[in-house]
Amino acid sequence: MLYRALLCVLVASLLPALASDLAKRRPGAHTRWSSFENPTAGKGVGGSENRGAKGHAFDSIAAGETKTLLSVTGPGEIRRIWATIKDRDPEMLRSLRLDIYWDGKRTPAVSVPFGDFFGAILGRFGPFESELFSSPEGRSFNCYIPMPFRSGARVTVTNESSRNITHFFYDIDLLALDKPDPDSLYFHAVWRRERWTTLGRDFELLPQVRGEGRFLGVHVGVMTHPDNIGWWGEGEVKMYMDGDRELPTIVGTGTEDYIGTGWGQGVYKHRYQGSTVSDNKTGQYAFYRYHIPDPVYFHQELRVTMQQIGGDTKAKMIAMQKRGVAMRPVSIDEGGKLTGLNKPGEAVQLDTLKAPDDAWVNVYRRDDWSAVALFYLDSPENGLPPLASVEKRTEALR
Repeated sequence: MLYRALLCVLVASLLPALASDLAKRRPGAHTRWSSFENPTAGKGVGGSENRGAKGHAFDSIAAGETKTLLSVTGPGEIRRIWATIKDRDPEMLRSLRLDIYWDGKRTPAVSVPFGDFFGAILGRFGPFESELFSSPEGRSFNCYIPMPFRSGARVTVTNESSRNITHFFYDIDLLALDKPDPDSLYFHAVWRRERWTTLGRDFELLPQVRGEGRFLGVHVGVMTHPDNIGWWGEGEVKMYMDGDRELPTIVGTGTEDYIGTGWGQGVYKHRYQGSTVSDNKTGQYAFYRYHIPDPVYFHQELRVTMQQIGGDTKAKMIAMQKRGVAMRPVSIDEGGKLTGLNKPGEAVQLDTLKAPDDAWVNVYRRDDWSAVALFYLDSPENGLPPLASVEKRTEALR
């Protein structure tokens, strides 16, 4: 009863603020939509192709073709992106590239595989809803991330597959503004993959970016190495910010811990964290984490990594070690006491330890990791490497 009473008080306290914001006049903001029915997002020109009737609801994108979805000048803010395509298999969702350019710059702030960006991580998709993305029935792609710009925006999609897309539908909802907000940051997204990670080296969710900004979150896909056994997700997230070098300011306790669960990772889809795929049979896992109520601000630079650590019982890890699998012991849990084994030189031979066979052992291991990092930056360009080739993006998608 006390919990319900407190919840009612909290909701009641928020309602006036929400209502006042919804009802507030904003004379300097002008609502515009871009679609194939109005590709310029122009005023009073929508639906002109078929004399006001439905005439250009979708378009085709040939193999190798780039389509411009939005090209506007002046200040504004993208508020929503919606799209759907007929062909939604994993290879196509990884082959279709989304690029977003701000303020007439030559390099994109966003350059990512279409599917991974919208939450179809590893190209696997189904109904879900989070704070920033949704697909009501697993057939569409919605993004609600605010994306301000000062002097222009351009959004393109490129079909880098060998097949034609016959039906691509979209609309981009934006506000055209009389003047830009001087405090607004530019939205960025970057995708990267390591087919097999390097033993003992953290996977970079976000390579180092310089400037002032905010880390918004990440979409991650994991495909386990066929030689490995046991749990893959013991790695800890690390965030190196504003002068950090060898050691980070922020460090987590485990991969599933980072996305709000524990003791393994099943399927769930919450507002700020979720696991959309947990497939032990194929060794595929996909998850997301958004830093909205717990913001991650940086003022000079930021780099975000995830340790490549898994584990299982001592007996299973001994078997793995004897088979010559690429692994290195990190620590062992002896009845609630974690003892470090990560020492320079030759790896510890687990069969020499006196701990019982069912003691939990954490080890460095190699798996296939990919990630889309979402962040804001005070510059319309981020200086990061271009998106990997379609061959590297789609290699060995199971």
